[in-house]
Amino acid sequence: MKAIIRTEQAPAAIGPYSQAVRVGNLLFASGQIPLRPDGTLREGDIKAQTEQVMENVTAVLTAAGLGLEQVVKATCYLKDLSHFAAFNEVYGRYFANNPPARSTVEVARLPKDVLVEVEIIAVAP
Repeated sequence: MKAIIRTEQAPAAIGPYSQAVRVGNLLFASGQIPLRPDGTLREGDIKAQTEQVMENVTAVLTAAGLGLEQVVKATCYLKDLSHFAAFNEVYGRYFANNPPARSTVEVARLPKDVLVEVEIIAVAP
C-alpha cells in the first residue's frame, strides 16, 4: 500500500510530485532544495543552503515517523563539486554516526538555480 507523506514543516512540492511516498517499511523522499517551509529561497553559500536542505529532509522524515538514523541511501546533487568539502561539513553534522550510503554528483543546473539538492531513502524499523 502506497502512502503519501506531506508536512507543512518542509516546502510544498513545486511540481506534480509528493514530498515523500511510503511503501511498506520503505520511505522514498523527493529531492529537497533550500526552500524554507513557506516556499521562500534560503540564499547564501553552500553551507547555508545545505543546512536548509537537511532541515527539510529531517522534517519530511519526522512527518513519516522516522529519523535520520533510518536513512539508508542519500543522493546528493551539487552545482559545483568544488563545494564538496563545505557540503560535507554540514551534511556530516546531520549524519554524525552510522551515515547512509551516498552518491554525490555535480549537475549543470538545479531547480531555482540552487547550489544543492538531496534525496533520501529510509527504512522503518
